[in-house]
Amino acid sequence: MLSRLRHSSCVHVSVLAGLLLLAAPCFAGKHFVMPTPQAARSYPAHDEHPNEGVTVALDPYDMADKASIFSVRYSDVGFVPIFIIVTNDSDQPVSLTEATAQLVTMDRSKISAATEEDIYRRITRPPSTGPSPTPLPWPKKKGGVAKDAQDEILNSRFAARAIEPHSTQSGFMFFDVAGISTPLAGAHFYLNRVLDAKGHELMYFDVPLEKYLSAPTKP
Repeated sequence: MLSRLRHSSCVHVSVLAGLLLLAAPCFAGKHFVMPTPQAARSYPAHDEHPNEGVTVALDPYDMADKASIFSVRYSDVGFVPIFIIVTNDSDQPVSLTEATAQLVTMDRSKISAATEEDIYRRITRPPSTGPSPTPLPWPKKKGGVAKDAQDEILNSRFAARAIEPHSTQSGFMFFDVAGISTPLAGAHFYLNRVLDAKGHELMYFDVPLEKYLSAPTKP
């Protein structure tokens, strides 16, 4: 009997060890892969300046299937990630070193793009009225935020300082929409202080989010 119990225990340990090995990839940090941008004018929500040769487009990642590229469920902590695409079809570079971005909601609330620290704080202290964020099973480092999540935030954010001629730059901006039930409906995205090669300011960009919301669903 004792021999059988020992054998059974060994089998259970072996099975458990095998299950843990199989589950290990599930607990590994998810590697973020930036979406490949298309020309900005190909997105439904865009503002094209033909005379200046620059187009700005937005592609919100507000739906679960699109947001699955991230390891952090940003909607759970009150953020909407928006993929920003800027295409420069002119023969001169444009500068974004002084550019400012704002999401203006239908009720005229002005929301600036969140900083890395803003996102870190919200992940560790989510809105009390919203759902709790999905726990991240990775080693925590800075401010209680997992290292893989920090890397994701850093690597996904729009960081271009200039757009070279005939090229496209892209990345995500995260907007704090906690407490707003339909933040994109009737909203506009404004990009100001885009400068040409001589330091002259281009006309501001105004992208209505309704263009995204009303676009036909891709098959």
